[in-house]
Amino acid sequence: MYNEIKSGILYVVATPIGNLKDITFRALDILSAVDFIACEDTRRTRVLLEHYQIKKPLVSYYEYNKIKRIDFILRSLEEGKKVALVSDAGTPGISDPGSSLIKKTVEAGFRVESIPGAVAFISALVVSGFRTDSVVFEGFLPAKPGARRKKLAGLKQEDRTIVLYESPHRILRCLIDIKDVLGDRKIVVARELTKMFEEVLRFACVEKAIEHFKHKAPKGEFVIII
Repeated sequence: MYNEIKSGILYVVATPIGNLKDITFRALDILSAVDFIACEDTRRTRVLLEHYQIKKPLVSYYEYNKIKRIDFILRSLEEGKKVALVSDAGTPGISDPGSSLIKKTVEAGFRVESIPGAVAFISALVVSGFRTDSVVFEGFLPAKPGARRKKLAGLKQEDRTIVLYESPHRILRCLIDIKDVLGDRKIVVARELTKMFEEVLRFACVEKAIEHFKHKAPKGEFVIII
């Protein structure tokens, strides 16, 4: 059983995945009101804040400093401070280190409040044309080939729509593994969602996606829908 809710509040604030207009009025109000903002990359968050003329202290919180930062943030919440958590883009806690902070904050008995907004995999899913009522989201697959193939093998019998994230330097190897392990299925690859060079690429089979990226260098962050 968790402790009685304490006075400090952690706001989990969704920010744009590309277009800076994709942020809610409520998110801007919260970012303006908190004591400080915990963010993956202070430079990227500062661009957003400057666009909306918000001046707040920023504290870096990312994969390699999260243990030290969690302690600092929990102490701040203990003091009754209001803290906003943002990721580089989208909703914190979805395939980023924010989930660790959220878990520890809940366990420590502090209030956690979601300020909803953009999520890359939802944006890609709803334009894919695939079924959206039964979905499995796996985030980023393992970087090592053996572990990646093992993870895919566990999805072989899935009849739900499968959604993955992937980086530009691994997208081609990931697609090859998908074809080898899951077979030559229909696939949608979305990149740079909401940005100037947004693409939603629809392929009748994975092989055609592989051929596409063999001839066109992949750029941006990718969502794969199978």
